[in-house]
Amino acid sequence: MRALVSIFAALLIIISLYQLSFTWFVNSHESAMEAKAKQLVNRQYPTKPAQKYPGNKEAQASYQDTLDQAFNHEKDSLLKATGETKITWWGTTYQKSKEDELLLGLDLQGGISVTLNIALDGLIRNLSNNPRDPQLLRAISMAQQKELTNNGNLIDLFAESYKQINPSGKLAPLFSNTNRNKLTYDASDPAVISYLHDQASGAMRQTYQVINQRINQFGVAQPSISLDENRAIINVELAGATDPDRVRNYLQSTANLQFWEVYTLEDLQNYFVNADKALQNYLNGVKADSVVNDTSAKKDTSANIVNQNALFRVLQPLVPRQDRNGQSQSYSAIAVSNIRDTAKVDGYLNLPVVRNNFPQDLKFLWGKPAVNEDGKVSTQLELYAIKTIPGSEKARIEGEAIEHANQDFDPTTGGVIVQMTMNKQGSKTWADMTTKNVHRPIAIVLDDIVYSAPLVDEPITGGSSQIRMGGSNNQQTVQEATDLANILNSGKLSAPARIVSDEVVGPTLGRAAVNGGMMAFGISFLVIFTLMLVYYNTAGWVANSALILNLLFTIGVLSALHATLTAPGIAGLVLTIGMAVDTNVIIFERIKEELTRGKSYPLAVKDGYRRSLPPVLDAHVTTLLTALILFYFGLGPVRGFATTQILGILLSLFCGILISRLITDFYTNKNRHFQYFTGLSRRIFKHAAFKFIEYRRIAYGISVVVLIMGVSSLFHGFRKGVEFSGGRSYIVNFHRPITRETVLHPLEKNLPGSEPEIKTYGGNEQLEITTDYKIQSAGNTDSIVLRALYAGVNSFLPQNTTYADFLTPKFLAGTKKVEPVISEELEAGAVKATIFALIIIFLYIFVRFRDWRYSLGTIISLLHDVLVTLTVFSFAQNLVPFSLEIDQHFIAAVLTVIGFSMNDTVIVFDRIRENSHLMKNATNAEIINQSVNQTLSRTIMTSLTVFLTILILFLVGGEVTRGFAFAMLVGVITGTYSSIFVAAPFLVDFAKGKPLGDSPLAAGKPGAGAEKAAKAAAANLRS
Repeated sequence: MRALVSIFAALLIIISLYQLSFTWFVNSHESAMEAKAKQLVNRQYPTKPAQKYPGNKEAQASYQDTLDQAFNHEKDSLLKATGETKITWWGTTYQKSKEDELLLGLDLQGGISVTLNIALDGLIRNLSNNPRDPQLLRAISMAQQKELTNNGNLIDLFAESYKQINPSGKLAPLFSNTNRNKLTYDASDPAVISYLHDQASGAMRQTYQVINQRINQFGVAQPSISLDENRAIINVELAGATDPDRVRNYLQSTANLQFWEVYTLEDLQNYFVNADKALQNYLNGVKADSVVNDTSAKKDTSANIVNQNALFRVLQPLVPRQDRNGQSQSYSAIAVSNIRDTAKVDGYLNLPVVRNNFPQDLKFLWGKPAVNEDGKVSTQLELYAIKTIPGSEKARIEGEAIEHANQDFDPTTGGVIVQMTMNKQGSKTWADMTTKNVHRPIAIVLDDIVYSAPLVDEPITGGSSQIRMGGSNNQQTVQEATDLANILNSGKLSAPARIVSDEVVGPTLGRAAVNGGMMAFGISFLVIFTLMLVYYNTAGWVANSALILNLLFTIGVLSALHATLTAPGIAGLVLTIGMAVDTNVIIFERIKEELTRGKSYPLAVKDGYRRSLPPVLDAHVTTLLTALILFYFGLGPVRGFATTQILGILLSLFCGILISRLITDFYTNKNRHFQYFTGLSRRIFKHAAFKFIEYRRIAYGISVVVLIMGVSSLFHGFRKGVEFSGGRSYIVNFHRPITRETVLHPLEKNLPGSEPEIKTYGGNEQLEITTDYKIQSAGNTDSIVLRALYAGVNSFLPQNTTYADFLTPKFLAGTKKVEPVISEELEAGAVKATIFALIIIFLYIFVRFRDWRYSLGTIISLLHDVLVTLTVFSFAQNLVPFSLEIDQHFIAAVLTVIGFSMNDTVIVFDRIRENSHLMKNATNAEIINQSVNQTLSRTIMTSLTVFLTILILFLVGGEVTRGFAFAMLVGVITGTYSSIFVAAPFLVDFAKGKPLGDSPLAAGKPGAGAEKAAKAAAANLRS
């Protein structure tokens, strides 16, 4: 077992270091390029702003902007030019290393986050025979309302709503249509629902594919996109993107499906030869007119062969093949190129000296990445030559001509096909196109990406076509046919994506989040590292070694999984520091108990690890359950926190139990042992004999007050974050000290009907302004609100700040918009997550302890913690100098507190159960008092480690995680209190006649019998 643990740990260390090395190499290379870019800018602009415009602050700021833009341009150019430069010791290029580095979320480097809602209501209407049917529209409306407070998807909720409206009605008459689907008029409701699910799933996947292709146009290195089919939403994160309007417009635009005639390589062979020659001359610096009648050009000189065949080095022509009849047959595509070379190919083909060698109506388009039979994506893309219509952006046939398309099988050959039907006008144009292109390909293009280019076998005059997919009839071919059918339907079925939430984080805020998070991480590590040594003597080195490996493994695995590290993710790492050592705290405290009872070091260590295992596992399982719930219900950065926490919990078990035991055994095998006591730790809680049970009535009174305050907070109200309230939030940098009261009246005047919430953000020069102005209005009102905001704050900005200047990250450091439809869903999801967590904890404790009192005591304790946190956030929202908002970060804190509070509660419960077997003649009150006192040191220490790390995060971690940290601080304090004074005493007053374990309950009052029982327990522990 030790050998296996050693090998696994060694492999994890190697993998983590290898994976994180890419981040180090990338940062080193980028730092070198930044230094080089700075040198180039200094040569071009040698004069500093203060020297060029002495005494003129505005001119200096404007000139500094020019310098910054020049620096960014030079840096980006250098990084692009060095994409294929090998930067690692083993020869990995910068581009490949960049793909493997630790990903930073947009909240750490700036960027744009977008949540899109896929409009399945439009899909249902378009699939119906009568989109204006009153009952259909009413059922859709009811389903949309239910969706806000129900876990179900829109299709099932629609069917349920229609049944409520028309109990005797069937769904089939609404959708059956022999021309478009296989539904019969008497089809059952389940069959119709299944059909709607299939169509919805296909439409959502197609929308996802279209958006996935579109995000590649934004030029960000590591875009992130995910589809949640159950909620019909797509989340997109574009870290590093700088043009929010372009992103919004492009992601929401309607899918553009087109059919084009194409050129083949045979048509363009001579054109390519001339283009390659022109490119060679251009790269060699030879002007076009200088090679005309130049006999010296024929000489085979070294200057003449430089950059020869430059185009064909990155673009491989697809030479025509022979068909089954021995005839030459051109490919639909003209060439292929490695994906990494496509940018260079585009650059070459767009050069005027190259482009002018091709027909004027030619347009080059890339195909979609091919997938082989094993499901692996090809590293090459095919290039197509589209024959456009001069003077028009439209194709002869567009998406609206398609009536229906579906995947099917050829009844004769059994091959995979796609059936496609066009409307009357489309059929007429299609007949003309196919007649003119027999034995030639026609390209099917969506958003300028060629998805298929089938050959025309014969003229198609009936409007109904079959597209043969070729290849074997495996699952991959069927999937490709299904995808192509979805693409063809994209012009007909209405399932567009609409932005319901977006967030823009400027690079300045990103840098502040990184600096604050890393400072909190470093200080927390040093504090906990020192505390372990001060309190646990040389044994603290075991805990610290496990902590270091835990952090290394967590970050290494995050990088290996290409997970994104966000600001809440860094908060998760900080929390991991506190929680990782908790495992060792529990074990060490048990070892100290065994040593105090007179056991030898080897036996104390053995029993300490063995008897600590159940509470350690229980504590980690309950925390893991809440983290999994948070991961399921959370979005964006909060999900990043959950990911970090899940990894930290799992690796904490491995490092805290197996690695620390491995280190301990290795050391003790040398006839040595670690010291677990210091002068401080030996004295603290040495003779703890507090009568917690006797004071439970006071604790109950406090809990009643907490209950009343918690319920009152629901009526008093909370300050909801924009995620839950809906609205827009803007972080404005005024570049001078500013107060809330200064800008309040002008903003109220320019944002009529809204009560803007204003708070300081990060420093006295920045304000976060939240408003619901025009959030309910239809259409794109973003620019209207921005202009109104500008009008309200313009007089407080530096003189001559234009509206265009205001929109830059220099003044508008960050924005967030959440529409009511998604805010209500997020709020409902948060409530469900909390309730679900409490139910899961109840069931786990019941299964683990087989006693309903333990489960009920746990839930009451956790509700106590939640209510205290709610009370503080409700009644203290206007008393503290920082924001107390109910948002996703708050919910993350509450769920984390629930999991953490369970740590202490489960430790106490485990000891109560253990003592119930040992203290045979003691009463329940005596057993509980003894158990709480015995575990008091570990309860305080586990809480202290987490409290210190969260306190540091609160003080220096930055504005992004401050609300989360404050909620955690409140939760840790109340969690410790409730574990001692609420959960444990609860066992005394419920089912008093029932023993706490399997042993019979002693009769009588506490007294000498209890003392004897305690001595018997100690004797049993020594044996």
